[in-house]
Amino acid sequence: MPQGRWWNNPEMVQKLTLTADQQKKMDDIFQQNRLRLIDLNANAQREEVTMEPLMAADTPDEPKILAQIDKIAQSRAELEKANARFLLGIRRTLTQDQWKKLRADMPRGAAGRGPGGMGGPGGPPNPPNPPNAPAPRKGRG
Repeated sequence: MPQGRWWNNPEMVQKLTLTADQQKKMDDIFQQNRLRLIDLNANAQREEVTMEPLMAADTPDEPKILAQIDKIAQSRAELEKANARFLLGIRRTLTQDQWKKLRADMPRGAAGRGPGGMGGPGGPPNPPNPPNAPAPRKGRG
């Protein structure tokens, strides 16, 4: 799946026969969701950073660690839901034929996950990056 504003890429516009109205709708959806996704990504990272000293303590406080794990899980869930809403909004602007063409262009194995690698079982273990947000650090927890 192309990254960023793929619907403005001339090659994708031609391949999917996107209209100017569809492109504008997708730009609007992108702008409406962008700041929320950035904030939710930052919140998930904050919760992970908060966990670091709890895990590094000489005497780990298990109840505090478990509570922080719940906060991390909740922040990731909120990010996943917001990203899914964004992607569904983008998808709703496409016709069935355009959606099929777009899915056909996705890397093998990602076809069941929808744009951006989202969508249920088999999805990525880490939340996807919101548009134009820094990549989260991996291997944490």
